[in-house]
Amino acid sequence: MMGISVWQLLILLLIVVMLFGTRRLRGLGSDLGSAISGFRKSMNDGETTASADTVKQELK
Repeated sequence: MMGISVWQLLILLLIVVMLFGTRRLRGLGSDLGSAISGFRKSMNDGETTASADTVKQELK
């Protein structure tokens, strides 16, 4: 069983760019980045809310 070589990855990348175009790929990349950023923010907000709830319960 052989792995994927660098040349095979470059050829695959070239085919993807030819099919979708750079503008569409750039849009997909920015959408993905926004989604990851939003996910991280919501995870941090959830941890902050959970910590605040824990402190309130301990004070009771």
